[in-house]
Amino acid sequence: MSSHEEQANIGKVLSFLREWDRGDRTVRSRMLNTFLTQNTGKTFYELEQQFAQVSSLFLARLITWMRLTYMFGTFLGLQLKAIGIFLSASSHDQYMMEFLEDGGVLTLLDILNHPQSKEEDKAEALHLLLTVSNAGRKYKEFICESHGVKVIAKCLAKSNTEDTQDTAWALLESLFHGNPKYQNQVYKNLITLMTCSSPKAQQLVLHTLRTVQAKMKTAHHSIVEPLLNMLRSLHLEVQDEAINLILDLKHFDVRPILLSGLVALLRPSKEEVQMHQITEEGERIKITGSLPVFVQQAAAAKTIRLLAEESKEVSCELLPLGVIQHLLCTVGNREHTDAQIQASLALKHFVQSFPAIAEQVQKVMGGALYEAFMDKAETLYMNMDETQTEIMLLNKLNITEVWDGNNSDKMC
Repeated sequence: MSSHEEQANIGKVLSFLREWDRGDRTVRSRMLNTFLTQNTGKTFYELEQQFAQVSSLFLARLITWMRLTYMFGTFLGLQLKAIGIFLSASSHDQYMMEFLEDGGVLTLLDILNHPQSKEEDKAEALHLLLTVSNAGRKYKEFICESHGVKVIAKCLAKSNTEDTQDTAWALLESLFHGNPKYQNQVYKNLITLMTCSSPKAQQLVLHTLRTVQAKMKTAHHSIVEPLLNMLRSLHLEVQDEAINLILDLKHFDVRPILLSGLVALLRPSKEEVQMHQITEEGERIKITGSLPVFVQQAAAAKTIRLLAEESKEVSCELLPLGVIQHLLCTVGNREHTDAQIQASLALKHFVQSFPAIAEQVQKVMGGALYEAFMDKAETLYMNMDETQTEIMLLNKLNITEVWDGNNSDKMC
């Protein structure tokens, strides 16, 4: 570019900046639309050339206008998209540093926290934060030091649009990777997020936790209770992610707590499921309770089977916890067919793996029912009458007696 052309370009840029400074919001919105049309996808050097090496002057004006007006939503979406052109410009981090120094990241976090912010503006703010995070470790640390993880996690939990949820999820993953100083902070916030009410958010969080947990040396004990509660979900995609995470956690120090928790879920507490005797009908037991409790019971039985099938060692750890007695009890839950099916399948695995247990189970069931059970466990519930159901529910099988005897070493 010749000296004359450079002077002409400088004059054009100065004229542009004067128009911006003197313009009202209508003028500025028109200028931003033109800027977006002409500059989307440009590199740092292309932007510098177009703005006569003073593009930072326009970026500073953009950031200032955004900080002054974001609470009113005045063309916020346009402002964020325009800033995104600078932050996405490749080959240089000058714009990124200027954005941080001018309070841009803090403003984006404020936008996420502001109750009046539109969902589409939150999604755009998250996209910008993701661009900042992906720029490197020092930027990830800055976001975390600004309490960004908590704000982003809250946004994911409360958002009702997929774009916002997906971007918040991607941002949390980005903040975890390559950020050793704050990995534990991200991990603990993800655990807290499991208690949110959005099934979509729960699914994303559980999926991310699987990735995150694989990078951790230990598992935090606070993960166990909310994870087991996820088995109550009526959304299969959430339940599947929860089961997969439990399977992953068998390699960590929380395994004993998880196993005992799973076994306990096979026999819900009286507060969750009311059990009462109907004396007029021969003191038969009837179970009543909420569907999520029975869904959790079925999921626990399924998870126990998957864990036991993957590891003989885990199977042996489950036996002293009373898993056989509890599975038999679940088989007797005529209020929820899937719980009966999952418990029968899990029970069959233990019976086939441990002959000593097979003998005990046969004694409880009786010859005919046991034969039907071994023939096709998943249809056992169809062959049970009320008396047999009651026997399952009331069974007092104590496998510990078998376990503590001479058979324990042979069994495991």
